[in-house]
Formats: sequence, C-alpha cells, structure tokens
Amino acid sequence: MNILIKSCTLVSPASSHHLKVVDVLIENGIISKIAADIKPSETKTIDAKGKYLSVGFFDLNANLGELGLENKEDFISGSAAAAAGGFTGVGVMPNTQPPVDAKAQVEYLKNRAKGLLVDIYPYGTISQKKEGKDLAEMYDMTQSGAVAFTDGTVPVQDAGLMERALLYAKGFDALVISYPEDSSIAGKAKMNEGEMSTFLGMKGIPNIAEELMIVRDLYLAEYTQSKIHFTSISTAHSVELIKAAKAKGLQVSCDVTAHHLVLTEQALHDFDTHYKVKPPLRTNADVEALLTGIKDGTIDAVVSQHTPHEIEFKEVEFETAAYGITGLQTALPLLFKAGLNAQEIVEKLVIGPRDILGLPQPEIKEGAQANLTLFDESEWDYTTENNYSKSKNSPFIGEKLKGKVWLTINNHQLYEAK
Repeated sequence: MNILIKSCTLVSPASSHHLKVVDVLIENGIISKIAADIKPSETKTIDAKGKYLSVGFFDLNANLGELGLENKEDFISGSAAAAAGGFTGVGVMPNTQPPVDAKAQVEYLKNRAKGLLVDIYPYGTISQKKEGKDLAEMYDMTQSGAVAFTDGTVPVQDAGLMERALLYAKGFDALVISYPEDSSIAGKAKMNEGEMSTFLGMKGIPNIAEELMIVRDLYLAEYTQSKIHFTSISTAHSVELIKAAKAKGLQVSCDVTAHHLVLTEQALHDFDTHYKVKPPLRTNADVEALLTGIKDGTIDAVVSQHTPHEIEFKEVEFETAAYGITGLQTALPLLFKAGLNAQEIVEKLVIGPRDILGLPQPEIKEGAQANLTLFDESEWDYTTENNYSKSKNSPFIGEKLKGKVWLTINNHQLYEAK
C-alpha cells in the first residue's frame, strides 16, 4: 500500500509537526517521509487540503456480536463500520452469549480478529457468566490477551465482589471497568426520571441510580488503592464526583458516549425507540456538565457504545424495545456537533482511550507503521447504503451529518470513503 497524503494538517501532540500542514508519504504500510512538500510520483495521491490527519481513533466501548450474537454484528462487519468511523482500535464488551469469562474465549476472539484493518481488544468479565456471584478467571484471561474487565451492561451490585475484583486485578495491574447503575433504584424504568418521563407517564431512572454506584466504587477504589474506570457516565453530579476523586489522587478515569453529548430526554417525546439507550438520555443541564467535563479533563475519553440490534428489537413498543444504537460511524460527527475541535477530538478519541488501557500510543513519524485517520468537517448523508454495520438501529440514518472520515489506514490496509 503506497499513498501520498498532500497538504494535511497533522494533529498529533507528540509529533514535531503538530498542527503543521505537511505531506505524508506511506510506502508498504510504513510512513516513509513527512515533509512540507513531497513531489508526487506514480504513488496514489490524496488531496488533503483543509483536512486533519491523526493517529487512528480508539473506541473503549463497542459491542461486535462475537461470541453468539453474530446475527447482530460480527468482527468483519463491525471492523468495516469502525474503519468507516475512523477507528483503528476497538475495545469489545463481553455482552455476548456466552459472556467472555474464560481464557479459551479470549483466545478464540483474538484469533478471529487477525487480519482485520481494525485492532480488536477483548474485555473479559468480572464475574462468571456476568452473574455477579463469583470472580471470573481474570488473571488467566489477561495472559490470553484480555485488556480489561467488566460485566458490560450488567452492573456489579455486590460491593464485596467488586472489592475482591479490584484487589485481585491490582495484583497484575489490570483495569476494572464499572458500568455505574444501582439496579435496586433503576428498577425496570426505561428512561430518565424528569420532565419527559412525567409528561409521558413513564417510570424514570433517577440520576442517583448512577451516582450512588460511582460513590460506592470510588470508596472501594480508594480503600483498595486500585484503579477503576467508569464507562458511559451521564449526569452532572457524576462529573463532580469523579473530578473530586481525581483531585484527591485516586486512580480513576471515565468516559461518556458521543450521543450523550448532543441528545437529551426531549428526543423521546414521541416514544422513538431509536433513542432508547442506557444510561438514558438526560437533561440539558447534564449535557452541559458533560461538555464541561470534556473541556476541563475530568472526562478522559468519548466512546461510541456501538450496540447493534436487528429490526425486530427496535420496531416494537417502547417498553419492550432493546437499549442501544449503532455508533461507530457517527461518533465523529456527534463530537463536531457538540462543539469539540479537532485537537479535542484527538485527545478524547485517540490519546485518552489508549492511556486508559495502558496501550502504547502509535506515532506519526518516519519509519512507523501507518495507523492513521484523515477527517474533516465535511457534510455527508448517512444512509442504509453507506451503513457498514449489519444493523440499522441508529436515529441518525437518513440525516446529513457534519464530520467525515476520508481515510483510515492500519495493518497495511486502507479504508477510503466513496
């Protein structure tokens, strides 16, 4: 793969060319030259004037179907959707059937992921079968390639189990990811508790269901002197709690979904199941607090929370519809819509996620393997035809979006937008 990217603005804080307009020559999948003006030859040339070039994006929270849910998504279709969204790395949740709770399953997933443009990193479960009773084989899964541990969308309700998980993971420097929700408070409610739930006559999930679990897990992390990551936080007070914990020196990090930065509970006024997500869409005040948390560094990363479903799981009554949207191809446009600039996007989609997992940061330098994303603020129509996921449960299909990925390059492979 030989390609010359002309006149791109490099967004890479670790590079001496950061925020400079340069040409980047890639030969056989390796960055061979970075300079102000490289003369084109017979190599394929891309005019990147006005576009940004960064290291490939990384998603900390995606569901790609394997194991057992390949009818919703598999690694091939999920990788295609990820590449179209600018992602060259994806952390895969164990929300599968069966859950990923043993080394053999991790090894199977690692083997299935070979040869793809996108690097896939499996997470293992905290508890066996995600039942919240006994610890899973966390150390063995680490040895087989699991990069973090979480029970996915099933919050760990047993404080003692979470304490043991944090202590156990600390012994081999593993990361525990908490989905913060107190199920005894959230119950079977389907949306945020607030103005819209009252208007629609539906039971709501109060903010405190999330915040209580954050308080509990912060106490446990402090007590065990362990590191912890909170995924998909959604409330203003959650941001405050994590900011205070960081100020105390706790080893805590967190992420937010891209859709929670632009959507509120008002989107549910007509019971559109495409907006049914968990945690639920909150209020304008929560969105503003999340954006402040992005700006001041409290929130370390943004995730897609890509959750594909077949049509029969969404085109039903709101009460029975499944949670989640497909998000890999819309993360970038939503961040531009939320008001983030290119440098902030790189911080939250490139640097933050890899730092959280302790993965090496790819570099844009001569001699390095090309792991790159070329993007800008161009508008494009998101349609069923250019949706690469097997599933179509996105509220944004049919809309014109601002923020386009033109190229994604990794593992000597190239995605190029049509």
